[in-house]
Amino acid sequence: MWRERRLANLRLIESMDPVADHHAVYRISAGLEFPWDYQRALEFALFKTYCVPSISALLDATGEFANRPQRRYDDTALLMAELAEHGYDSERGKAALRVVNRMHGRYAIDNADMLYVLTTFIYDPIDWIDAYGWRPLSEAERLAAFHFYRAVGVRMGIKDIPQDMGAFREFKDDYEREHFVFSETNQRVGEHTRELLVSWYRWLPKPLTRLAVHGLLTDRMLTAFGFPTPPSWLRRLEPAGLRARGRLVRLLPPREVSRLANDAGNRTYPGYPNGYHPSDLGAPEPDPALDPHWKAR
Repeated sequence: MWRERRLANLRLIESMDPVADHHAVYRISAGLEFPWDYQRALEFALFKTYCVPSISALLDATGEFANRPQRRYDDTALLMAELAEHGYDSERGKAALRVVNRMHGRYAIDNADMLYVLTTFIYDPIDWIDAYGWRPLSEAERLAAFHFYRAVGVRMGIKDIPQDMGAFREFKDDYEREHFVFSETNQRVGEHTRELLVSWYRWLPKPLTRLAVHGLLTDRMLTAFGFPTPPSWLRRLEPAGLRARGRLVRLLPPREVSRLANDAGNRTYPGYPNGYHPSDLGAPEPDPALDPHWKAR
């Protein structure tokens, strides 16, 4: 009886078409089945994109990571949550996409960089949940995530998105091997992001929290950021702790309320979404005289 109830959402997912119903499947998976895992995985997925010098240079030039890292994080998280919760063709989803496209449209961003960032939203949560989730993702959930973000990418104007899930994964792996190299802008943006994560755990000593963050980064990421290699015992302890959490979550009843755009954990917009609209999100206009990456419109 308990097992039947715990797997009710999975049975619902498996009754759907992961292509035609990709948003519905993704919403259940990310909002009900694995909300904490998706949130953590996407935090580190964004962190990973800062290992690319062309991406970190643009972000470093905006000054957002140095001056408003929490707002930058909350804007990104809430905009993507709006898309996941309501769908990209809903009124709120379209409004979120307008904000995303307006923010990206200010800059001349290489299409390959945009493609890579899109891959991290698909595959990094899949890898995280495979390693630490309370159950494996079903094939339907994997396919739905791919088709959901592929549709989002099309609406963002990203070109040449592969139609095959395996081909897009291959692009991601090749891109990381070629583009993950150390740069000073990687290091600056990486340090600002790491310190943001550290600030969330005020009750812990900062050196310990920094060490914990380093312990969850791959060797390639550590090199690209210029961060020190964490001790081997930490590399064993943190995955073991995350797997233990997954075993505990397996014993909990299924979640009935989505955690996507209704998560009050953001620090910039208290009570969101009550009293807020996606159009309220997003960074202010930068000063083109101070930002060399500004694209004249």
